[in-house]
Amino acid sequence: MPYRSESDGIDFEGEFAVIVDEVKMGTDAAVALSHIKLVMLANDWSLRALGPREMRSGFGFVQAKPATSFASLALTPDELGSAWHKGRLDLTVRVWRDGVLFGAPPGGAMDYDFGQLIEHAAATRTLSAGTIIGSGTVSVGDPFGVGSSCIAERRGGEMIEFGEPRTEYLHFGERVRVEVLNSQGVSVFGAIDQQVVRG
Repeated sequence: MPYRSESDGIDFEGEFAVIVDEVKMGTDAAVALSHIKLVMLANDWSLRALGPREMRSGFGFVQAKPATSFASLALTPDELGSAWHKGRLDLTVRVWRDGVLFGAPPGGAMDYDFGQLIEHAAATRTLSAGTIIGSGTVSVGDPFGVGSSCIAERRGGEMIEFGEPRTEYLHFGERVRVEVLNSQGVSVFGAIDQQVVRG
């Protein structure tokens, strides 16, 4: 993954995502779940130093959200079996930073299921077939227990615990691996394994 500068605050975000068929404007959450065709694993990269400025502009993230990476396989909800439950994927996202496990939060702990996320996205527009909806960072709010799937969450925990962030954002040359394993230890979507480099 090429980036212009380490000072932009390069961060990873382990997420789930879904691909939908056409979802009409105003579709409610219960119906929205039936529009999910595929489920994916994503690394929704972020540039944290750019986020505050963009949020103040009132236009949301543009430069702070570079290209998202996806694992090689997308699966139907049926293929996921009992792991797909009430619009949530009850599997653990594992994130390694330079070969060291950074976090392993469970996806089943999502505050909002995908039906609710799709309902929100379709509140003011029809979503065209092929639209991708991300879960947001997989998290249980426990950066020192099961760990985090992003650096920002750990830094937030450090601010509360120590009064200052101690974990640095990514440096050029570091590798990030995001993967989900089933109960047999088999990779469900394939791994996202990338090195951060100077662009």
